[in-house]
Amino acid sequence: MAKNIQSLERAAAMLRLLAGGERRLGLSDIASSLDLAKGTAHGILRTLQAEGFVEQDPASGRYQLGAELLRLGNSYLDVHELRARALVWTDDLARSSGESVHLGVLHQHGVLIVHHVFRPDDSRQVLEVGAMQPLHSTALGKVLSAYDPVAHTEALEVERKAFTPRTVTGLAEFELVLDHTRARGWAADVEETWEGVASVAAPIHDRRRMPVGAVAITGAVERVCEGSELRSELVAAVRDCARAVSRDLGAGRF
Repeated sequence: MAKNIQSLERAAAMLRLLAGGERRLGLSDIASSLDLAKGTAHGILRTLQAEGFVEQDPASGRYQLGAELLRLGNSYLDVHELRARALVWTDDLARSSGESVHLGVLHQHGVLIVHHVFRPDDSRQVLEVGAMQPLHSTALGKVLSAYDPVAHTEALEVERKAFTPRTVTGLAEFELVLDHTRARGWAADVEETWEGVASVAAPIHDRRRMPVGAVAITGAVERVCEGSELRSELVAAVRDCARAVSRDLGAGRF
């Protein structure tokens, strides 16, 4: 069994200590509470402070939790709130469309699937929660890249791999795709990521009108498309679902 990294264990213990009890603690208090030498405690605190996880009061020299932990905590809560708000709407979307539904958020240069509703039939399906999808070829990724400046930058910086002959990889062409996505309010993936699979996605916004995720219908091309175009009723259904979740997140009307 792999051994735990002692310095990380000590840093975690330090954060837990600062999270409970008094609001601010001095170096001596922290060191004695964790049974550490002052030099060791100070080194860990200095590293945590440099990363924004700990702040030091200039007047007293005491330490408290930093703003970066709050940001990370809010990110965790935002994803869980998004999923909680979307549960009913995505279930309804899968039921009305007859296709599988995915909820995705930006994560590590890609799209993280945080919720997946199976296609409502008896076919064998694999749960994709936790799976990663590319930004440049999937409908979810294009929507996030079009509306989220961070996702946009990451989609431009990463290698845009050609998964099929239909995948858009050129920079200028990809930017045109994003312009088109913003103009119509939804994105498509017709065999750009997987042969025989099509998807349509729309953005979800929070109370600050910031894009926090996207919802998509995904299915076989022959079911999701009519001829060479996505079925208009599925496009409308995805957009309605995204608007409903956005309203539940406090975004108001879009």
